[in-house]
Amino acid sequence: MHSTHAIHDVWQPQTRQDRDAVLTELEAILASPHFCNSKRYPALLGFIVKNALAGRTDLLKERTLGVEVFDRPPDYDTNADTVVRYTAGEVRKRLLLYYSEQDGASSIRISLPAGSYVPEFAHLGAAADAASRAAAAAEPGGWAHGASEHHEPIWSGPQAGAGEKQDSAVPQARRSPGLRRLFRAAAATLFLLALAAGISWRYGAGLTPNQVDAFWAPVIRGQHNLIVCTGSSVFDSRNYSGVATANKDIDYPFVSWQSISAAVQISSVLSRLGITTQLASAPSTPITDLREHSVTLLGAYNNQWTMRLQGPLRYYFLPGDDEVIVDRQHPQTQWKRDVSLPYSSADDYAIVARFRDPTVDGWVVVLAGVGRNGTEAAAQFVTSPHYLELLRQRLGADLSSANIEAVLKVNVIEGKTGAPSLQAVYSW
Repeated sequence: MHSTHAIHDVWQPQTRQDRDAVLTELEAILASPHFCNSKRYPALLGFIVKNALAGRTDLLKERTLGVEVFDRPPDYDTNADTVVRYTAGEVRKRLLLYYSEQDGASSIRISLPAGSYVPEFAHLGAAADAASRAAAAAEPGGWAHGASEHHEPIWSGPQAGAGEKQDSAVPQARRSPGLRRLFRAAAATLFLLALAAGISWRYGAGLTPNQVDAFWAPVIRGQHNLIVCTGSSVFDSRNYSGVATANKDIDYPFVSWQSISAAVQISSVLSRLGITTQLASAPSTPITDLREHSVTLLGAYNNQWTMRLQGPLRYYFLPGDDEVIVDRQHPQTQWKRDVSLPYSSADDYAIVARFRDPTVDGWVVVLAGVGRNGTEAAAQFVTSPHYLELLRQRLGADLSSANIEAVLKVNVIEGKTGAPSLQAVYSW
């Protein structure tokens, strides 16, 4: 995991060498798993970066992008067709995810500020040089102490290099497995909070009031905070997914990257709506913590509360080892991953549900996949104006009050989560 410990000023590429460096970084981004399996996201990012470098920022407006990048007619309705806004939001999120994995490997950083289609660039090496000069100027005689020492970039991993020599707690943690796990857990929590804050600022602020607000309206009514309860896992090579459900006796379970992504997306939207989120682990969350509160449950077979609360619904996860979604009214209708394919290549399925539950006497949102990709796609679904509008059209009713349930199919390519599509819907 990584943490952000500096914010770099916007850098303007001035020379041809500078622009070539940005284009090289762009190529690396587009080749990454966050972009290479899509057509829309690379098309938009490539267009805005290249035109920004060429000084043609007048082209970086929503309607122009819709026409030039997505082949919309010049007079298309930007309020009804949100392809540019939605794609830009995904690009912002995927850029954050990309750089969170880079560990400072690149000196160039590309970002897309919320509310704008003009990209910004940062040169980490230039910022480090500026910091070095400032430190040198502050030293007596104008000389920096330890001027030959390495300057770390914005993203730093859990190994802090020379900084570890100054902190006696770190070597002690290395000698103690318990403390080491504690440090890792703390680092993971800090990273998740930082990532959620970043996406909330950059991505969530760009959302416009629409079906997203309608979907979450009954859930957050009268609430100041919402519990996001995620399933936890342990590695188990005997299972098709490679993991098993962690129970309350497991001291250090893990949460998948897809579940983290789902939690971040939900926190982003709720933050925009003025709601704080409290992240909780299903194995250690008692019923008393859920009562009289709204709760979002992430994950199915790794989340005990999902399996318990969604049991009476029409579409439900069948308990046991089969890991399948069943239609209670038509039991022969089932959705499950193709176990003849590798887990990383088998399409996933998910349930999106929002209902008032008598067990907890509150609203429950279930975002759960048969596998972890389905959980991530379900979160994407309920934070997207585009997908929720499709749900509203299928239901033929407003999303702001009824109990709702939907089954999604999710394309999975090389372990990465693709776009969700509606398979079945129901309301009551």
